[in-house]
Amino acid sequence: MIASAKKYRVNHLQLSHEVVHDLQEVRDPRRQAQVNRLTSLAHASGIREVAAWDHALYNLTYYPAEFRTGPGGTIDLDNPAFWEWFRGDYRAMLDLVPQVDSIILTFIETGARVENQHSTRLKTAEEKLAYLVDQIASVIDERGMLLYLRTFGYYPVEMDRTIGAIDRVQNKRVRVMAKAQPHDFFLTHPVDVTVPRIKRPVLIEYDTTGEYNGQGKIANAFVAEHADRLRHYRKLPNVIGYVARTDRYAESRIVGTPTEINLFALKRASEGASNSQIYLEFAARRYGLLASPHVARALARSPEIITSTLYTLGSNSANHSRLDYDPYCSSYHRSVSGKWIDPPETFVRHGVNKKFHYWIDVANHLSPPHCKTDGVLRREAGYVLDRGWVTPGNLMTSEYLSYLKVEKDHGVQLAEASLRDVERVRKLLRPNDYAQLKSYFERTVLTAKLHRAVAKAYFGYRIYVQQPSTELARTIWTGLDEAQIVAAQVKAYPAPPTGEWNWVVDANQAELYFKRISEGWDRYAGIKVPRP
Repeated sequence: MIASAKKYRVNHLQLSHEVVHDLQEVRDPRRQAQVNRLTSLAHASGIREVAAWDHALYNLTYYPAEFRTGPGGTIDLDNPAFWEWFRGDYRAMLDLVPQVDSIILTFIETGARVENQHSTRLKTAEEKLAYLVDQIASVIDERGMLLYLRTFGYYPVEMDRTIGAIDRVQNKRVRVMAKAQPHDFFLTHPVDVTVPRIKRPVLIEYDTTGEYNGQGKIANAFVAEHADRLRHYRKLPNVIGYVARTDRYAESRIVGTPTEINLFALKRASEGASNSQIYLEFAARRYGLLASPHVARALARSPEIITSTLYTLGSNSANHSRLDYDPYCSSYHRSVSGKWIDPPETFVRHGVNKKFHYWIDVANHLSPPHCKTDGVLRREAGYVLDRGWVTPGNLMTSEYLSYLKVEKDHGVQLAEASLRDVERVRKLLRPNDYAQLKSYFERTVLTAKLHRAVAKAYFGYRIYVQQPSTELARTIWTGLDEAQIVAAQVKAYPAPPTGEWNWVVDANQAELYFKRISEGWDRYAGIKVPRP
């Protein structure tokens, strides 16, 4: 990204989590050297501000026992000696990376959680959070640095608490960084309506890599997702700019790949370009003018491919892009976009063409029984249970299986259409560009087929355990057999760059579903589906 700084007019760079996630990590000489080297390189490349991430508090054991004198071994926040030690510790860490210009601080629900520590003076969670921020800000101010608070909340009440804490921060120089979506980077989430309430300069954080949407390894060209949100936020008087994630760990950087179009979209949208213009411009600049119409069309299918493949009936159904319909529960409560939309409804196209209620229709039918009772739904959206929108038990039905089969078929068809577009312009592309695009969309096709197969088998199995039938067994085994074929193809295919999502491991997941369903799954009373 540093090498591309001039192209994108980058003036603010945040070092990757893998470089430094908590500031305390700079005490490791290797990390310290890496931070200082990258900071110097960024400054030499014309980037004025380099930021490192931090979280506060750290784990409770990080802090000396002499300060953990509150009830249950908590920190006594009323002890001035603790804060003197805390500020000194922060100064010592910053001394190790003297060229860093700013700190990005996550202060909500981290480590020992300051809101859980003891104080008779600070009465509320908001007061404790704000006081913590002011202590860090005082050290930041000593050095002429900047401090950005990163907002976060799993549900609306938590977001309200975060805003309340920010309102209580006394230091006027503190800034805020807010995600472009509430909670996390899901394509079906709305804009974050809390941003206008923040009475401080705000940076908007975009995830151009697609943590939940393919992490750049499959069709991830989301122009409207980035450009439309940018157009919304830039109208707000407190928004001063944007930042964008460009990797998801290890070698997953998107610069130099088709997914780089998301960075390009932010830049060109800020300059007034339309979405269709952005697709064509990127394709022409990266792959040549003659090939650009077909390449642009292939890339433009990305949102519909992904929302038909890694999403199911309007809800994300992948675990940080990984194949995981069950036991992963967040897809059915924490990550449901209906938490942030009123009324909580969505219209699903993808060949289904039907309006669904996020809770009554989607979550209630698709959710495994154990996800309805794991405590998260009660804590984060208890009204859903109180209103009877989600009810106990396995409520998967043939009707909903038919919907998701149509949707998953749609995703496969679109992925194959994009691959055909690339094949049509093979002779117009440089060999390396053709190879890159071909593998990008071949992985997309394989991913879409694997999800189609496993979804058919898994959700079919959920019906079978309630009411077995030969017809349903045929559907399930069609999915299982296809899953085995595609899993073998995935394993034989050249692996993409490493990162959080190991694309090849999805093949192992598919084989695990095969074993559970064909031999009996303990979660579902060990019921097995014999081949019909």
